[in-house]
Amino acid sequence: MAKKQLWHDDYWLLLMQLYLRKPVGVKPMYSRQLVELSMELHIAPQQLFARMCEIANLETPRIERIWQDYSRNPKRLSRAVQLLRNMMGFNSGGIFYEGVEVEETFERDFRPLPEDERLLPIMLVLILDLYFRLTPITMVAETPEVQQLARLMRIPVSLVVDVMDVFQHCDPYLNRRDITFNPLLAHCQQIWNRYGNADTRQLASYAEQLKEYFK
Repeated sequence: MAKKQLWHDDYWLLLMQLYLRKPVGVKPMYSRQLVELSMELHIAPQQLFARMCEIANLETPRIERIWQDYSRNPKRLSRAVQLLRNMMGFNSGGIFYEGVEVEETFERDFRPLPEDERLLPIMLVLILDLYFRLTPITMVAETPEVQQLARLMRIPVSLVVDVMDVFQHCDPYLNRRDITFNPLLAHCQQIWNRYGNADTRQLASYAEQLKEYFK
């Protein structure tokens, strides 16, 4: 069983550097920069977001000291962060992960699908959210909502339509009898199993947060 990755105090420097990027302040939970830092540290975005809120509120003496040392000296902070990242083995099972087996969980949702590298699992989540807002007859390239989502995710409209067609094969209420050999079927089925039978309002809320990744 993998050991839980623990927070390391040096991570405050990385998180503070992100916090101080303009516009200064707490970044959205699924903003691309915060997610990329999450991937680097193998710490879920929700946890980093909570830590960033601690920075905003200067909740501990440790944070206050780091704030005093670096908040008005970005060059000093940049040097400290660069030194941290240059440490041997950082983010590759070395000094920071000594004795820790890294078991990826949330990271997989932000990695390209091997069957189509234009897609991430979180993009399937966004398409599923839109799927529940439309009817099968409107799941076409001419529908404005489909076009808008495709532009947000920077993929062809036809690809969004293809994924919606696959979701129709996952939807037990449609009971489609035709067979699809689309290579995305297994991934779409996994997303359906995770979110397709849940409260659509919760899915909509999660999808709205995920859109920050593409802005």
